[in-house]
Amino acid sequence: MKKKFGLIGKSLKHSISTQIHHHWYDVNKIDANYELIEISENEIQSVIERIKKKDLMGINVTIPYKQSVIQFLDQIINEAKETQSVNTIYLNDEGKVIGENTDVYGFEYSFIKKIKSIDQKEALILGAGGVTPSIICALKKANIKRIYLSNRTKSKALDLKKSFNSIEIIDWETIEEKVKEIDILINATSLGTKGGEDFSQKFETIKKSLIYYDVVYNPAETKLMKHFSKQGAKVFNGLDMLIFQAQKAFLLWNNINPNTEDLKNKLKI
Repeated sequence: MKKKFGLIGKSLKHSISTQIHHHWYDVNKIDANYELIEISENEIQSVIERIKKKDLMGINVTIPYKQSVIQFLDQIINEAKETQSVNTIYLNDEGKVIGENTDVYGFEYSFIKKIKSIDQKEALILGAGGVTPSIICALKKANIKRIYLSNRTKSKALDLKKSFNSIEIIDWETIEEKVKEIDILINATSLGTKGGEDFSQKFETIKKSLIYYDVVYNPAETKLMKHFSKQGAKVFNGLDMLIFQAQKAFLLWNNINPNTEDLKNKLKI
């Protein structure tokens, strides 16, 4: 019988997760399907019921449900506990619906492992959405010197500080000034996404050694990535994070660690 997996969230039409997982199904000769399940919040419970009945063998979770899905699960484990953010769900051998976080792993392997002396650096994260707790968790695990956080709606940033007391909140209106001082800038908002809003800030002055990470992967090079690259900054987009978090989810579901090496050339974005 064909195994069924999927992704729940909103505005999923641009997702490439189906491409990633179907490529790995083909390579590993797994009879399975991965579908985009666009739902409203009041439909989350019915999807979890499908997992309990083994109609779905596992799901990924994207915005805006990484936190709200938790109430419907039997247990959350590992980094999902610390971040209170779930992006991968499955049924364990005891019949319990388990929530796991593979975003932390995705960020570690797509970014942190490529940065030297991260314990001596200061980072500013822009955005307090679904992926931000995972980014903070990964940076803290790497013993980064200091984390600043700014969000257009300040109350959301202050909510995150309740879970991560060591982070420092700064006003959105001051981020251009702060960027002049910091070593790592991370865009964890949707700003810069193809067809969407972009930053109004100019960011004209930066450290020459600035490292910029953009969770956006479509387009592959955002306007801000191009802007910082011209100023000599090292830039990364979010595609590798997407791939590595998917790799760990695939391993949890199928007990197979898929090869990521040839995947980028196969993807159509």
